[in-house]
Amino acid sequence: MAVAFFDLDKTLIAANSGSLWVRRELELGHINRWQALRASLWIARYHLGFVSMQDALERAVALLAGSRASPIQQRTANFYEQTVRSLYRPGALVAVEEHRRAGDRLALLTSSSGYLSDWVARELRLDAVLCNRFEVDAQGLHTGRPLGPICFGEGKLTYARGYAREVGVALSACAFYTDSYSDLSVMEAVGRPVAVHPDHRLKREARKRGWPVVSWGVPSGGGVLSVPPAPPVVPSTGP
Repeated sequence: MAVAFFDLDKTLIAANSGSLWVRRELELGHINRWQALRASLWIARYHLGFVSMQDALERAVALLAGSRASPIQQRTANFYEQTVRSLYRPGALVAVEEHRRAGDRLALLTSSSGYLSDWVARELRLDAVLCNRFEVDAQGLHTGRPLGPICFGEGKLTYARGYAREVGVALSACAFYTDSYSDLSVMEAVGRPVAVHPDHRLKREARKRGWPVVSWGVPSGGGVLSVPPAPPVVPSTGP
């Protein structure tokens, strides 16, 4: 048995769910144009190397302070069903099933929220969800604090190590599929790093190190053709 870790955005799905979420929240009137612009600027500044995504994620979690969790959970459930569920790459579904048939554990390793990630794990019947989760108080309000380390960069490696240790598997026996150079620390730690539709920095690094670079295609007419539908249960807020 080994563990196959999968990134979500632009890896399992052919888009960035964060950008899609901001656009949808703006269209539905849950955020204003200034808030949407500010989020877009943070993303742009990160890609230009002017800001740490770790800082941006921590800031985003802090901005949730005082907001009620249940409406965001429900909006995320609708977002998943109406937007994300049709975005799975065909090759991603094939890779997941190949690892399942091999008897490997399947783990989502993503910077996305638990609200969205739990839907992905339910849809694909994954064994573990390693992601960013938010603390919620007894009144159902976000505290503005994350549950555990931020799952990004070195934080992703922390989560991957912890899960591998939990199931008794060496990271050298594991696989990791991602599109992003920001996941380099995990790629270096696993025995089978695979670059999926990689950004230019990861593509350059993968070619230099001899790592596989693969294309999983783009969805056509829905990306969940061979996956049983998820039952209509709102994801939990727990770790």
